[in-house]
Amino acid sequence: MTVSKDRGQRTEGRALSGPDALFLKDCRAAATKPLSSVLCPLPSGLRGTLSRNVPMSRHTSWRAGGAAERMYQPADLDDLLVFLRGLPVDEPLYAVGLGSNLLVRDGGLRGTVLLLHGALNGLRLEADGSVYAEAGVPGAKLARFAALHNLHGAEFFAGIPGTVGGMLAMNAGCYGSETWEKVVRVQTVNRLGEAQMRTAADYEIGYRHVVMTRDVGARFIGRKNIAQQVAPLQSDEIFVASWLKFEAGDGALARQEIKGLLGKRIASQPLNLPNAGSVFRNPPGDHAARLIQQCGLKGKQIGGAQVSEKHANFIVNTGEASASDIENLIGEVQAAVEQQTGVRLQCEVRIIGEARGQGLP
Repeated sequence: MTVSKDRGQRTEGRALSGPDALFLKDCRAAATKPLSSVLCPLPSGLRGTLSRNVPMSRHTSWRAGGAAERMYQPADLDDLLVFLRGLPVDEPLYAVGLGSNLLVRDGGLRGTVLLLHGALNGLRLEADGSVYAEAGVPGAKLARFAALHNLHGAEFFAGIPGTVGGMLAMNAGCYGSETWEKVVRVQTVNRLGEAQMRTAADYEIGYRHVVMTRDVGARFIGRKNIAQQVAPLQSDEIFVASWLKFEAGDGALARQEIKGLLGKRIASQPLNLPNAGSVFRNPPGDHAARLIQQCGLKGKQIGGAQVSEKHANFIVNTGEASASDIENLIGEVQAAVEQQTGVRLQCEVRIIGEARGQGLP
C-alpha cells in the first residue's frame, strides 16, 4: 500500500448512522476486491490513515503473504493513543515497522495492523546527551544521526534492517552489539491507549529475547480497570519510543565504520533478493549458517523460496514465493539440521496469520 493523504475511518465496535454508515457500507463493499487496499474516511479525532484488505506483501521484506483486514498508520504518537482508545479490546492487533523479521501467512491477518514506519519517526538529541528515537525510525537512520552528532557506539544499527520498535522487541543486534545495551528507558503503550515509561529492569532480556518480568506483569494485571476490560490481553504493550545512550566520539570515524559495516553486509548477504535477514537464531557456541551449510542445504528450494547460496541463514524469494513456500522451507531446514546434527534451530522470524483457505473472506 502506498500511503496517501486520504484519511481512513475506524468503524468497528461503534454504532454508526447517517454518513458514517454509508462510509462503512462503501468500504466493506470495496474491500471484497482481492489484493486491493481500500481507504476509508475517518471520524473527527483521528488524523491517520486506515485501509482495509491491505496486501502484506507490500509491507514485509519477503514480499510475500496475504492481506491484513485493516491497517492503520497513525499521524503521530498522540494519534496512535486516540486510535487505541477506540479499538475493541478483543481486536487482534499487530505492530509492524519495515516488516523485515516477519512472515504473514497466505490467508492473511484478521484484525488491525499498526504501521509504525513513516509514522513514529521522531529522532532528536536530548539535553542530557541521550538520543530519543521513536519506534518507526530505521536502524540505518539512527546510526547516521548518532554519527552526525559525534556519538560512538550506534554504528551497528546500520546493519539491522528494521526499525527501533522491532529492535527493542527482540533485542536485535549484530557485529557484537545488541540494542538493549544502549537503552536508558523506553516508552510503551497498552491496548487502552495508556502510555508507560519502563527501563531494562522491567524486562527479562537475552539473546533475541525481551519479555516483561512476571512482577511487572502481575502489577499490570492487578489494575482493576485493565483486568476487567482486557481479559487475556492484559500485558500487551507496544514499544513506541526509546532513549539511547552512546559515548562521545569522532563522527567522521563513526561514519567510516558505518560505511564498512554496510560494505560487509553487501558482500556477505543476498540483498539483491527479497529476504527477512537471519531466519534462525545462532545456537549456543555455534552459527546457524554453518550448520545449514554443513547439512548441504544451500540452494535448497521449495516453490519460489530458496536457501541462499550466498548466506545459508537467509531464505530468499526468487520471484514468486508464497508465504507457505517460505514457511515449508523453514520447517524442512529445521528438520534436516536436527536429523543430521541433533540441533533444533530456533526460528528468529515471527510467523503470523491464517493459512491459505482459512483467511479473510
